[in-house]
Parts: sequence; structure tokens; C-alpha cells
Amino acid sequence: MKGWTRRQFFLTSLASGLAAAAGRVLGAPEAQAFQGTGGVPQGKRPLMVASANGLRALDRGMAILQQGGDTLDAVLATVNLVEDDPNDTSVGYGGLPNEDGVVELDASVMHGPTRRAGAVASLREIKNPSRVARLVMERTDHVLLVGPGALRFAEAHGFERQNLLTERARTAWLAWKESMSDRDSWGPGLDSPEWRERTARLLPAGLSEPEREEWLAWIREVILHPPTGTINCLAVDSRGNLSGTTTTSGLAWKIAGRVGDSPLIGAGLYVDNDVGAAGSTGRGEECIKVNGAHTVVEMMRQGKTPTEACLEALHRVARNYGNDRTRLRRFHLLFYALNKDGVHGGASLWGATRGGRPRQYAIHDGTAARLVDCAALLEGAEA
Repeated sequence: MKGWTRRQFFLTSLASGLAAAAGRVLGAPEAQAFQGTGGVPQGKRPLMVASANGLRALDRGMAILQQGGDTLDAVLATVNLVEDDPNDTSVGYGGLPNEDGVVELDASVMHGPTRRAGAVASLREIKNPSRVARLVMERTDHVLLVGPGALRFAEAHGFERQNLLTERARTAWLAWKESMSDRDSWGPGLDSPEWRERTARLLPAGLSEPEREEWLAWIREVILHPPTGTINCLAVDSRGNLSGTTTTSGLAWKIAGRVGDSPLIGAGLYVDNDVGAAGSTGRGEECIKVNGAHTVVEMMRQGKTPTEACLEALHRVARNYGNDRTRLRRFHLLFYALNKDGVHGGASLWGATRGGRPRQYAIHDGTAARLVDCAALLEGAEA
């Protein structure tokens, strides 16, 4: 409450009430917040926020914050664990490749206390693009390096090239190639009775029957619904300093050279040490068009809670499609936010996954990492 004027208090309380009412109309849960006196959200510091795939890695980042470490060290320690995991097909080593079967990675970092940023895009053969993005910030007077130039820069700083295409990702890519068309030499398609048998022959030897079934089900899913694969992580320390990072292998089967929102400052990530931090996962093209993360931070600057700010950015995405749910069902998009006081929030375009599970994000408040539900702009799930 310190530093709040009566006018700020009134406007924030009014905005919270209006957002809650809008949420009920749209079928969304009310904004999540720690409630203090008068309904003003109360946060906790230190605190970390991540997309759901960062849940198991948040302990590593929080340990750094609890020892008085830098917020950028904390978020990078978190996402590096996921980037290194060959079983996570959304980022780094093991990420799903582009249409040519090549893994291309993007990442950005922002350091609140020094107000600096760095990013890389279309980076090949280096499994930790977030670490390279930090070096762009620290060792150059640029913000973004791309493609072969980013690779040479990484090598100059001691990073070693490696093949990022795991057997699991390669198998899925081959199956995707074979499902694409009945007018080329790759086949059969998903509609063919031969698809399951042919795809099963692509699987590595030695898998148990349950493992084979799991691989086949997963391959079919990523062919029908190419994942966007990203991890965003934000942190605030006990003094109110913020940092963030977003790292990704991008949209599966993308055109070579495609860059989404993750490495673009203001789109997939934005940090203002006076206000808060925000990031995004999901359909990057839609986030870019509304400059999503910057929009979220600016809404927090105007007095909105993190969840309300995320919902405002999603409103702008929906408006780009005339609120046409049929078109909006073609993709999903999530925003995550954390303000300087340690109040967190998250919102998704659709309230549920295709499997019917609620959309969630991960937090660590210094006691334990856990998943919390996102607010949702629209009921249901993407197609």
C-alpha cells in the first residue's frame, strides 16, 4: 500500500471490478491475486513465474534468489535446465525442427536493474540460445543477432556446435513429411491405412509396446497440431529487481528462417524495472501484431493487475479477428506477468487445452513450485 494515492486506489479497485465482470461474461475465471485490505493485490518477494513447462526447474532459480543472486541468473538457470533436456521438444536440444528437419532456436533476455536486453534468432547447432542472448547483451552494443552471424558469435565465445535433432524429434519430422501430400514422393498420409504401420517402422528399436504406443500417439498429435514450443520465465527479487527470458525452438515444421515473438523485445518478452515483466507463449505471430509483452507491462503501469493486463493484450488479439471464435480457434496464446511488488498473473486466449485440462502457469513463491490456473478470455479450447 505504500505510495498509493486515494485516486490510484479507487481506479485500481474499479478496474478490478470491471475486469472480473468482463471475465464472467466471457466465461473466464476472475483474475488471480493475493488479496490485501481493500481488494488491492498483495504480492510476495522473491517470486518466479514461468510457463507450465518450467515447473520442475523453478527450484533451481529460486535457490539463486534466496541466496541473494541476480534475477537474470535465476531465470537463465531455470530455462537452461529445460533447454538441456532432450525429452522436452519445445526448446533447445530436442526441439522440433523446421520443415527441412533443422532445429532453429530463438531467445531473448532482459535485465531490469541495468535496463539492457539481448536476443538471438534462427540459431542452429547451439542448444542454449538464452545464454547466447545474454552474451549479446553483455558483450556487444547490439540487441539482436540472427542466423549464421549468431552462430559465429556463439562459437567465438566458446560454445560448441552439436546436432540438436534427437531421435524422437527426427522420427516425428519424418512422419510429418510423409503425411503432407499425395502429390509428392513422401507418403503415405495420415488418412492412409498404411500410415500407422509405416510410421511404426520409423521408431527406434528396443521400445516397449507402451512406449511405441506413446510415440505414435504423440507423433500424430504434433503432425495434426504443430506445437509452438516455448518457455518464458520471469523473476523479482526481495528488493524488487526484475529480469526475464523467453526461449524456444519455434513453431514445429516452420519455414526455415521463420522468427516468432520469443526473440523480439516487446513481443515475447518485456521488462521494466519500475513496473514489472511479461512474456508470452503460443502463436508468436499474433503476439507480435499487438506487441504483447510491452502491452502487458504498459497496462500494469496504468494500474491494472498482472492478470488484468494479460487479458487486455488478449482482447487486442481477439479484436484483430473481429472476435470471430471460428478463426480464433485456430491458435492459442498465453501471457504471463509479474509486477514489481511480486504480484503475478497469467491469462490464455482459450481456457482449456485440447484435452480439456485448464490452462496453467507455474510460480515459485519461495516455499514450493506449483501450477496455478490462467484466467481465460474465451471458454473452451482451440481446435
